[in-house]
Amino acid sequence: MNHKEKNIFDFKVAGINYKKTDSSTRGSYAIGPDQYLRILEKAKQNGNHNFFIVSTCNRTEIYGLAESEKELMQLLCSETEGSYENFEAIAYTKNGWEALEHLFYVGAGLDSQILGDHEILGQIKSAAKLAKAHGVVCPFLERTVNAVLQSSKAVKTHTHISGGTVSVAFAAVQYIKERVKNPEKASILLYGTGKIGRNTCKNLIDYLGTNNIKLINRTEAKAYELAEELDLQYAPASQLDDAITKADIIFVATNSQEPTVLQSQLEDKGQKLVIDLSVPQNVEQSARLLANVEYADVDELSKIKDETLQMRQAELPKAKEIIKEHIAEFSEWYEMRKHVPMLMEVKDKLQELHTHYTTGGSEEKIQRVINTLATKVRRHNIAGCYYIEAINEFIA
Repeated sequence: MNHKEKNIFDFKVAGINYKKTDSSTRGSYAIGPDQYLRILEKAKQNGNHNFFIVSTCNRTEIYGLAESEKELMQLLCSETEGSYENFEAIAYTKNGWEALEHLFYVGAGLDSQILGDHEILGQIKSAAKLAKAHGVVCPFLERTVNAVLQSSKAVKTHTHISGGTVSVAFAAVQYIKERVKNPEKASILLYGTGKIGRNTCKNLIDYLGTNNIKLINRTEAKAYELAEELDLQYAPASQLDDAITKADIIFVATNSQEPTVLQSQLEDKGQKLVIDLSVPQNVEQSARLLANVEYADVDELSKIKDETLQMRQAELPKAKEIIKEHIAEFSEWYEMRKHVPMLMEVKDKLQELHTHYTTGGSEEKIQRVINTLATKVRRHNIAGCYYIEAINEFIA
C-alpha cells in the first residue's frame, strides 16, 4: 500500500451499507474507536500508510491506496466480529475515478440512508484525521479528503439537499407521533448520551414538546452534564433496571459491541416502545420479540417519507453537478502532479544558477518563474518546450 507514485487507479473503496445489508449484518462489521485504533497501529507496524475507515450506523467502508481491494478488506476485517469471507461475499468495491465519485457522494449526503444527512461529513473528517495522526494518510489521500470536504460544503451552501429537518433522530420523533397517543405525556428513557443520544434528546424536546425524559449513561458525568444543560432528569447506570420498568418509551443509543438492554429487563414490565439507534443493535434479540415490546431500529426509522425528503430529491441534479465540477478540479490537480518532478528539477537548476548569477534573480523571482511555468504547463500540457524559456526568463 505504500506507493512511491500515488496513482488514482490505486484508490479503492470496499464496504457495506444499508442498501443491501440490514442493521444486524452491518453491526458485525462495525468498527468502534478501540477497533479502529488497533487497526491503525497494526497498519503502521506493517508499513501500510494509505487508508482510513468510515463506520457509521448505515455503513462500514475502508478507503485507501492499494494494489487490490482484498488488501483493504483483510485489514478491515482483522478486527471485526464478522469474517473476511462473508464480508468479501457481500461487499461492494470500486476503484479509480468511480471510487472517488463514491466518496464525493457519501461526503455530500447523497448516499446516506436519509438523503442529505450531513453528519457523515464530520465522520469522514474525523476518520481521516485520526488516521493521519497515526501516520497512515499520505499527502495524496489527504488532498482527496480535503477535496471531498470542499465539495460537500459547496453542495450544502448552494442547494437544499440538507434543508429542512430530517435525520435519524427526527425520524424517531415522527415514528413516536405515529404510534403513541399523547406522546408528550409518555415517560421516556434515553440510555446513551453520546452524539446520537444528544441529538435525539434535543429533537424530543423541540418536536415532541416534552421534558419528561430521564438520561442514563455508562459514564454518569455525561448524563449529568446533558441533564443540567437541558433541565432533565438523570440517573446512574446502576438504576437502569428501575428506569426501564417505569419508562413507556426507551431509546437505546449506547453503541456497544454487546447488547446493553436485555430480555430480563423488559419481560413482563408492561408495554414498551423500544427504539434502538445503535449499530450493532444493542437490544438483545430475544428482547425484541417479547409480546409487550414494540421494537424499531435505524432501518425502520429510515423509511420515513415527508415533504422535506421530496424537496431534497428535487435538489439531486444540482448537487451532482456541483460534485462533477469539484471532481474536474481534482482531476486538473491530479494531472498537474505528473509535472511536479520536472518543475522541481527546473527550480533546482534556477537555484543553482542563482549562486552564479547573483544579479540575475532571487528566491522570490525563482518562485515567480516556477509559477508561470506551472500555469503554462497546465494550460497546454506540454512541459519540455518551456524548460529553456523558464531559464531565460530567470537570467534575463
